[in-house]
Amino acid sequence: MKDNIDEMYARARKAFQEVEFWPQEKVDEMVAAAGWEWQKEENRKTLARLAVEESRGIGVYEDKVAKIRTKVCGTLRDQLGAKTCGLVKEDKAKGIKIYAKPMGVIADVVPCTNPESTVCCVGLSLLKTRNAMIVSPHPRTPKSSWQTVEFGRKALRKVGAPEDLLQCIQQPSHEMTRDLMSRCDFAVATGGAALVRVVYEAGKPSHTVGAGNVVSIIDNTVDLRDTAAKIVKSKAANNSASCSSENAVAIEECVYDEMLAALQAEGCYLCSTEERERLREYYWPDGKHLNREVVAKPASFIAEKVGIELPQGTRVIMVIGIKPGPEDQFSGEKISPVLTVWKWQEFSEMVERVKEILKFSGAGHSVSLHTKLEERQNELALKINVGRVICNMGHTAGNSGGWGSGIPTTDSLGCGSWAGNMTSDNIDWRHFLNHTWVSTPIPESIPTDEELFGEYLKKWGPG
Repeated sequence: MKDNIDEMYARARKAFQEVEFWPQEKVDEMVAAAGWEWQKEENRKTLARLAVEESRGIGVYEDKVAKIRTKVCGTLRDQLGAKTCGLVKEDKAKGIKIYAKPMGVIADVVPCTNPESTVCCVGLSLLKTRNAMIVSPHPRTPKSSWQTVEFGRKALRKVGAPEDLLQCIQQPSHEMTRDLMSRCDFAVATGGAALVRVVYEAGKPSHTVGAGNVVSIIDNTVDLRDTAAKIVKSKAANNSASCSSENAVAIEECVYDEMLAALQAEGCYLCSTEERERLREYYWPDGKHLNREVVAKPASFIAEKVGIELPQGTRVIMVIGIKPGPEDQFSGEKISPVLTVWKWQEFSEMVERVKEILKFSGAGHSVSLHTKLEERQNELALKINVGRVICNMGHTAGNSGGWGSGIPTTDSLGCGSWAGNMTSDNIDWRHFLNHTWVSTPIPESIPTDEELFGEYLKKWGPG
C-alpha cells in the first residue's frame, strides 16, 4: 500500500474533529485503553523483538521489553488527574478562566533507537490532549513503529474511539517526512541537530530535541562502589541507545584510582593508549562523523571489530579523555557502551571543563552529579546550561522519568535555546495544548510608586 500523506491527514483531521470536544472522562478512557494495550507483555515482546531485528542489533531485547512498560506506565502516572479538556483552571479573584484546546494533527518523527517507546510516550500525550498523531518512522525501523501504532488503533476501536487518531507511514523516506511535517498542524521530532534543521525548514511549529553527551561528575563524598554500580547499570542498559546514557565520568583525583577499580569491578575495561587509538579510528573513520555501525551495539561487538580482547563479563569500554572539543572526539556523544574518563582536582574547574565538552557535543541536554554536597548541586545547576541535573542516580534511571525520579516521563528531551529547541523540558502532554483565557472585570488594582520603586528610590533617590 502506497502512503498518501494528504489522505492520511484528511483521515486524521476527521478523527480529531470527532474527539475535539470530548469530555475528560471519555478521553481518559481512550488513553487507558491505548496504555493497557501497549504495556501488555506479549505486545512489548513483539515490539522489542521487531525493533532489535530490523535495526540489525540496536539495543537489547530484554531492556526494550522492560523499557516499554516503564515508559507507558510512567507516562500514565504523570497524567493521572490532569485536566486537558474544557475549563482547566479558574482564578475568581483575578476574573480568569482558562480553557484547554488541542492543536490538531501532529507529526511524530521517531528515532531508530527507540522506535516503539517513543510512539507510546508521544501517543499517550497526544491522546490525552485530544490530538491526532501521524508517525514518521526512521527508515531503519518502520515495522516496529507501525506495529506499535496498530496496537494503539486496536485499543481505540475497543472503546469506540476513532482509530485514525493514530496512523503510521509504512514506507518512510526523508522526503515523505518533510511532506508530513509541512502538511500537519504541529510536529514533534526526536533526533539530533540535523533533524532539528529539517523540522524547522518545514515551516510548522514544532518541538525538537538535542543530542545527549552526559558527563557524570563523581566526588569523594559518595560510596564509590555503589556509585560505580549505578553508573555501569545505567551505561550498559540497552547498549547505551538512550541519549541519557552516561558518555563520560569525571572523577575527583583523590579517589580516582579507587573509583576506576570500582568501575572495573562492575564490568568496565580500560583501554591502553594503543587500543584507544584503534577504537578512535573505528569510531570516526573520517575524523568527524560517528560510524553508525557502533550505535547501541554491545561492548563485545565493538571490541571484536578493533581487535581488543576483553575480560569475561565486560559491559563497558573505557578510554582516557585528553582534551574537550573536536581535538578529542571521545569527549563527544558515542551512543554505545564506551565511556570517557576525566580526572579533576577543583570542582569549579571541572564545571568549566564540562561547559567546553557540552559546547562541542550535547548542548542543553543533561549532566550527572554524584555528591553529598548540596552546594555542588547548586553550583552545577547555576553554571551549566542544561535542562536537567541528575544527582546520585544512574542517569538513564532518572533523566527521562523513572520510578525513583520526580522528572516527567518521556522519550523526548528538550534542550532549550542552547540546542535550537523550543523548550528545555521533558516533553509530555503539557506541550501539546493551546489555551484560551477568558477575562471578566475585577476591581482595579493600581500600584503606588512606593510599591513599585520604593527600594530603588531609598538607595538611589529620584534624580
